[in-house]
Amino acid sequence: MDQRATQAPKAEVGLMLYSGCQMAMVHGMTDLLDIAGTFSGKHGGPVARVSHWRLQDDGGFARCFDTHPELGTRNTPAILLIPGRLSGPMEAEEATPYARWLLDRHADGATLASNCGGAFVLAATGLLAGRPATTHWLFANAFRDRFPDVRLDPDKIVIEDGDIITAGGLMAWTDLGLRLVDRLFGPTVMIETGRFLLIDPAGREQRHYSSFSPRLTHGDEAILKVQHWLQAREARAVSVSEMAKVSAMEERTFLRRFKAATGLKPIEYAQHLRVGKARELLEFTRRSIDQIAWAVGYEDAAAFRKLFHRIVGLSPGDYRHRFAARTAQQAAA
Repeated sequence: MDQRATQAPKAEVGLMLYSGCQMAMVHGMTDLLDIAGTFSGKHGGPVARVSHWRLQDDGGFARCFDTHPELGTRNTPAILLIPGRLSGPMEAEEATPYARWLLDRHADGATLASNCGGAFVLAATGLLAGRPATTHWLFANAFRDRFPDVRLDPDKIVIEDGDIITAGGLMAWTDLGLRLVDRLFGPTVMIETGRFLLIDPAGREQRHYSSFSPRLTHGDEAILKVQHWLQAREARAVSVSEMAKVSAMEERTFLRRFKAATGLKPIEYAQHLRVGKARELLEFTRRSIDQIAWAVGYEDAAAFRKLFHRIVGLSPGDYRHRFAARTAQQAAA
């Protein structure tokens, strides 16, 4: 029996649609919440009302899909979700009417949540100022440039901050969905839903998947020259004094300008480049971890392992086990 016919919805979850938004997330989230409602109903619990909302010609928003149309149109969702889109985040002008509507709904008590580049729309409301948030790791630099007052952490898959929730990459909506199920129906239904959909409910981070994406559009030609030089050398056996010499700057000036341009200290930047090369070697070669540590410029393999774990969130061995090409996995077995 359709649970929606017998169970009153606990809350309404709305998804905000816009041109080019990721419809796989919209339909997938709708299905996920429906499945969760089925499990909840089996325990005698409530279901969720799920609706889709579009901007109208008059500037207002209206439901264009509703799992419970019989409940009428007076109320607005308790939770509103902003999907990302494959072509990239909204620019400021496009985001304005959506941000205004979200801000009004938040003032009415709604929890706001974004996925992927949807965080740009959420940040356009001003509600993320001074608060932690995440977005797709590929958009991290652009997000920081546009919203420097947000405490961005692109390593995280999901960041819950009370009435604001942000999720990372395109498929992070599955993690976001399970967090919402936990809020709406509790951990038992969340675990059952995750098991049914083969979604691991915990333990993932974006940094396990992201690659280092350095800032190269900052406009500081001297720092860009150093970045290219580091890339060519794969950052092996370089010191701050050598980098400063390449930039033709005094060391203190170089340190200040490098951090301002790239967001990282020079040594941190070099570490990210080395770890990026190590990830490639772990994925596609049969070399031992000690050999890889040496290849990327670390004589102390223990120090390399510690650094790798800090940046990636996994040990080199765990990373190889999860992401290596089959030949590398067979060699490590």
